[in-house]
Amino acid sequence: MELQAIKVDKDEVALKGQQIYDHTLKQKLERDHWGDVVVIEVDTGDYFLGKTSTEAINTAKEKYPNSIFYVVKIGFPAVHKFR
Repeated sequence: MELQAIKVDKDEVALKGQQIYDHTLKQKLERDHWGDVVVIEVDTGDYFLGKTSTEAINTAKEKYPNSIFYVVKIGFPAVHKFR
């Protein structure tokens, strides 16, 4: 059986994920989960929380093993900081 590559429009995933976060989740999550990580499955709007991105992604992959996710550190402009 040959595996086929799935083409993903990263910009579309980012746009959908940011819209879901801004319009549906931001106010609710920033109140009680500041600094945690939220992983959003952009086709369904389902989201998963964790203290780290690894924890949240692993939880999301249990339900959606083949999905591409949008990841946000709640209350921050970026999930990771590089120096």
